[in-house]
Amino acid sequence: MTDGIIIKGIGGFYYVDIGHNIVECRARGLFREQNIEPLVGDRVLIRFNKEDNRGYIEEIYPRDTVLTRPPISNVTQLIIVMSIANPKINLWFLDRLIVIGHDANLNVIICINKSDIDNEMADKITYMYRNIGYKTIKTSTKTREGIDKLNSLLQNQISVFSGPSGVGKTSLLNAINPALNLKTGEISKKLSRGKHTTRHVELFKLQENTFISDTPGFSSLDINHIDANKLNTYFIDIYKSSQKCKYSDCLHINEPDCFVINQVKNNEIYKSRYDNYVSMLNEIKNRRRF
Repeated sequence: MTDGIIIKGIGGFYYVDIGHNIVECRARGLFREQNIEPLVGDRVLIRFNKEDNRGYIEEIYPRDTVLTRPPISNVTQLIIVMSIANPKINLWFLDRLIVIGHDANLNVIICINKSDIDNEMADKITYMYRNIGYKTIKTSTKTREGIDKLNSLLQNQISVFSGPSGVGKTSLLNAINPALNLKTGEISKKLSRGKHTTRHVELFKLQENTFISDTPGFSSLDINHIDANKLNTYFIDIYKSSQKCKYSDCLHINEPDCFVINQVKNNEIYKSRYDNYVSMLNEIKNRRRF
């Protein structure tokens, strides 16, 4: 009996990483009887035959987190990668990914990449989001700034990497582990993300006990399922100030005695954050009408 982690599941077969080997497994019938479906990311106990490298999943250990779009378990953190230039940083995109990460109950880490292009602006954005309360690091594959720090944050985690195309996600992973020698877009290909192919959830092994996952749900940027009254809890700076609003159901738009609006006017809450909150709130409210 050996412990492992499911890295891929296709057609009733589950591929379990046991550290030095990947074993093709089937799930015991008892899981089906109990209406339990093994998920990619599950930590499992397997029994296998070393001669043909095939076996059965005997036990699924308790899950820490479960994402439903797509189904994957035990993801621990969302690494949001934004570049300071080429492409230019988009704070609306960043804040939206933060909201999606919070909604999935993941630890959010912000990576401001390509700091060598405009270090002053990278410092400004890094300070801003650290000040809000997020773990934020500057990185550059050219100067290797922040590479070791990012690597340490990935250790023994299942991480989702997300961000616009061209921000340097692949280059960062190559800088962390040159042996990967990944080409641009290769991670997406490895993780079956072709536009016209069946998408299978898969974990990509970066290092021992360190995985990254491809989750199409994060790239869709869909927030339609989020309740309008809950959105402010995903803006931690706005939520903190909302505790002092006159009304407990205040949405911070035009309500009287809104402490959040006063904080924005007094530059205690970044205006870009508030504007992005209002934009997302209006989007959610408008979609609810249809």
